[in-house]
Amino acid sequence: MFRIHAQDPKSKARAGALETRHGLVETPAFFPVATQASVKALDTSDLEELEVQGLLANAYHLYLKPGAQVLTQAGGLHAWMDWQGPILTDSGGFQVWSLAHLCRVREEGVLFRSHHDGSLVFWSPEQVIDFQHQMGSDILTPLDVCLPYPSPTEKLREASQRTERWARISFQRHQRLCSGTGDRRPLLFAILQGGTHKALRRSQIEALLEMGWDGYALGGLSVGEPKALTWEVLGLTSDLLPSCAPRYLMGMGTPEDILKSVEQGMDIFDCVWPTRNARNGQVLTSGGRIYIKNASYRRDFAPLEEGCRCLTCRRYSRAYLHHLYRVREISAARLLSLHNVAFLVRWMRLIRKSILTGTFSDLKKDGGLKCPQPLPPSPLLG
Repeated sequence: MFRIHAQDPKSKARAGALETRHGLVETPAFFPVATQASVKALDTSDLEELEVQGLLANAYHLYLKPGAQVLTQAGGLHAWMDWQGPILTDSGGFQVWSLAHLCRVREEGVLFRSHHDGSLVFWSPEQVIDFQHQMGSDILTPLDVCLPYPSPTEKLREASQRTERWARISFQRHQRLCSGTGDRRPLLFAILQGGTHKALRRSQIEALLEMGWDGYALGGLSVGEPKALTWEVLGLTSDLLPSCAPRYLMGMGTPEDILKSVEQGMDIFDCVWPTRNARNGQVLTSGGRIYIKNASYRRDFAPLEEGCRCLTCRRYSRAYLHHLYRVREISAARLLSLHNVAFLVRWMRLIRKSILTGTFSDLKKDGGLKCPQPLPPSPLLG
C-alpha cells in the first residue's frame, strides 16, 4: 500500500508512493482543499491540467449539503464532482473547534446546530465512517476532538482520550464495512490529538499503534501554537510512528512549512492556504510572495513567474491580473488560484526529486522557495 523509495540520510525526509483505489499518490504530496466538493474558484479540469494528485473534502459539510441521499443517487463523490483521482475526507473533527459555538461534544458523538438553517445534526463515530463509505472516499478519517491553543492540560487529556475511544469504534466499524471488498477497500487513517502536550501525544500513539491503521493523521496543530512547538511535536511523532505507514499533517500549506514538515518525516499535506491567499491577492513565486494589488504591478507586463507553464502565466501579465483584482473581477480569483496551486504542485515535485537524488539538504539551504522552472512532468501522472 505504501512504499518508501528513498530516505534522506541527513533528516527524516522520505519519498514514497501510496496506493489508493483511485490511483497512486507520489509523496511528499499536497492535496488542495475541496471542502464542499469544490476547490474554490477552480474546477476539476483545472486540477487535472495542473496534475493535482488528490483532494481533501469534508464529510461534515457534505453531510449537510448536498446530503447522503443526493451523493448516493449521484454515484458517489467522485462521480458527483467528476474527479477520478484520490479523495481524502476529513471527518468533521476540525469543526468541533472551528464551529465550537454551534456544537456540544458528548461521549456518544457531537451535536451540531447547522450553520445553514439552525437544524440539529448528531454526528457519531459510526455515522462518520458510514457516510464516508457512502461517498466512496479513498482515505477515511475517524471523528475526533480538536481543541485550540492554548487549552488546559485536563481539557487536552479529556479530548485525547475521547478521540482514542472514538478511534476504536471507528476502526471496528470500518473493518465490518470493508468485509469482502479485498484490495479495493478504502484506507483508514487514525487522527492523533493531544495538542502540544508531548506525554499525551506519546500515550495516544502507543495506544493506537496496536490496531494496524493504514496511516496516521496529525491533528490539533496549526491551531495557534508557536511554530517551535509544532516542530517539536512533529519530531516526537515521527520518531514514534512506524516508518512503513504514511503520515498526514492536517492543515499545513505554506511552502516553507511544508519543507520543514517533510524534514520531520511527514508525507501528505492539505490546506486552504494557496486558494484563500490567492483570493486575497497573494501570489507564490520562486523569488518570494507578491501582492498583485500593489500599484507597482499596474504596468508590469511580465507573467507572474517566468517559465511557469500554468495557464495564468502562459497567457496573462501581472498588469492584467492587477487590473482584474482591483476591479474585483471574479476571474482574478480563478487565475491567481490556478497559479498558486500550480506552484505548490511543482514545489512538492521538487522536494520529492531532491530526496530521490540526495540533494534535500541543498534545497533547504536555498531558503525553501527556490523552485526552478520548468520541472519535468511526473512519470506517475504522465
